[in-house]
Parts: sequence; C-alpha cells; structure tokens
Amino acid sequence: MPRYMSITLEKRGVSCVAELLDKDAPRTCEVVWQALPQAGPVHHAKYARNEIYTMVPHFAAQEPGQENPTVTPIPGDVVYFSFHGGMLDREFKEEKDIHELPGVIDLAIFYGRNNLLLNGDVGWVPGNVYATIVEGLDRMAEACNDVWRSGSVGERLVYDRHAG
Repeated sequence: MPRYMSITLEKRGVSCVAELLDKDAPRTCEVVWQALPQAGPVHHAKYARNEIYTMVPHFAAQEPGQENPTVTPIPGDVVYFSFHGGMLDREFKEEKDIHELPGVIDLAIFYGRNNLLLNGDVGWVPGNVYATIVEGLDRMAEACNDVWRSGSVGERLVYDRHAG
C-alpha cells in the first residue's frame, strides 16, 4: 500500500503531496517515515538551481546509506541528504544556525528542470530520491519560485504524514 507525505510552505499556505518510493529507496523511506513530522526554516538553493530545503538534526538510529541516488534531480523529486559536520563550511553552518550540530539531514524538493548537484568545494553531492510529488507540484513550484524572488525569512518547510 503506498505511503504519502504532505509537504507545506507554512507561511505561504501551499502544500503538495508526495508518494514515497518504497520499492526504490526502502531504507530512506522508512527512516523518514518514522521521523515525521519534520520541519524547519526553508532555504532556496544557490547552486543546485530549482530546490528548496530545510535542514534538521540527524534523526535515524542508523543512516540509510546511498540508495536511488541522483545528481540530476527532476521536477517533483523529494531528496534526502545526510551531511556530517565537516562537509559544511563554517560560514554556511553559522548562516543556517546549525553550527552547533555534528551534522544535519537536508530534506529537499526540486520544483523545476536543469538541476545539478555539484558543490564547488567538494564536487558531486548525490542525494537519495525517496519520494515524488504526485499532487500540487504546479502550485508548489510557484510558491518555491516566490521563495527565490521574495525571500525565505519567516517561512518554514513542513513534512508530515498524509492519509493518501
């Protein structure tokens, strides 16, 4: 039976529904599902292009490892990244107010084309595609683009279980 999440830009009042890809990324789906709800300040990507994300403390007893990886996410991909503390530079950690954490989980959605997960400091940054947006991508993409144009201050990205 399929499992679903709602993903919401809280201040903008916009949500979409994503179906978990249990067959393609079973470990990632399970650790995320068990950790829901998750929420935090939203950020818009600088380099990856059409991406919004939030970073939260590590929540899995055991990291899922790499599965269903990509460096070229497509519109509607919901992606999990795990970064240890040394992966992120000091200024970035201070800017995102995560400098006290030993590492973070980055929960991201991609809302447009032509994304490339290449970091100038460390090279390719593959992420686990563990869900795909099946409802509300168009409206969410408009809201994500507004985060890019108008800013993210005061906005939160919320992931929660959805009945489906």
